[in-house]
Amino acid sequence: MSSSRRSFNRVLERRAARGWSQADLAERAGISRTAVSAIEAERLVPSVAAALGLAKAMGCSVEELFGTGHSRSSKAASPTWAWEPTQPLSRYWLANVDGQRRFYPVEATPLGEIPHDGVHSSGRRAANERLADSTLVMASCDPAVGLLARIYEQVTGYRLLAFPRSSRQALQLLQQGLAHVAGVHLSATDSDTGNATSVREILGTPAFLLRVAAWEDGVAVGTGVTASTLRGLLRDHPTWIGREPGSGARQCLDELLDHRPAPRRLARDHRGVAEAIRCGWADAGVCLKLVADEAGLRFLPVRTEGFDLCFTNKHEHDPRVQALVRVVQSSEYRDLLGELPGYDVSQTGTLQPVS
Repeated sequence: MSSSRRSFNRVLERRAARGWSQADLAERAGISRTAVSAIEAERLVPSVAAALGLAKAMGCSVEELFGTGHSRSSKAASPTWAWEPTQPLSRYWLANVDGQRRFYPVEATPLGEIPHDGVHSSGRRAANERLADSTLVMASCDPAVGLLARIYEQVTGYRLLAFPRSSRQALQLLQQGLAHVAGVHLSATDSDTGNATSVREILGTPAFLLRVAAWEDGVAVGTGVTASTLRGLLRDHPTWIGREPGSGARQCLDELLDHRPAPRRLARDHRGVAEAIRCGWADAGVCLKLVADEAGLRFLPVRTEGFDLCFTNKHEHDPRVQALVRVVQSSEYRDLLGELPGYDVSQTGTLQPVS
């Protein structure tokens, strides 16, 4: 391979996705472990024989593995904003979805402060543009997504960006090619079709649903509320904190209120609902049992919902998505998730095709 056609290799990315060590890959490719390490770090340009051996071991072409014929600069051509930043001096993360590199404005997520890749108005490029190809973009309202992200990154070496969005918003981002995965909980577990109906309606393309858990959705109530049942609570006409239309929590609340006026004050996510109640800004709101317990609030259960991660057929073979499926199906993740209040993991990891 000539230096004028420098490769952008994905050896590390694809090896990590398969859960192989460098020694495992070296044995399969017929080269030394030291060579694998140097190629992954781009300290060594592989020989033709080594490139062919690695590609054969990975089950792909040399072109797919090393991107020959494209310079690094052409690979990183003109990323666009996934959505407009709210600040003129905007920090961003860089990710590649559907072959398009995009800037994602930094925002508060359940994962805490994630190091940003660049600052837009300064003209500085991403600190490591390879992160774009090893980043999974997820839109989800799961308050326990941090648990998944940490195991995912430790096991696979990929980065997970989890943007807090309602189920409908998450599916819309997936449809627009701005996310790899969308979290969905728009159906009770006793529904015949589960979340598949909503996926067909909003997404309109073949997809898969990966079950994360069945979780308890209900009403968190403040210390001033004396009612011990949902019926008694509704009779007392409490001040509600709501969620935006298109969220599973809003769907649940609308069913409870049964044509009564919806709350005017809305929280961004489950923890926002609990915080509003804990601080005395509202008497009651729909959220998950996990969040109510974290905030020390009394919880009145309403229903059990199936929470799934949705990805389209075109992402089925993406190494980042394949790695996510393996992590969700792992015993390590299932065991930790099952210890959270309100999370049932009896079906965690099952895959359902949606056509």
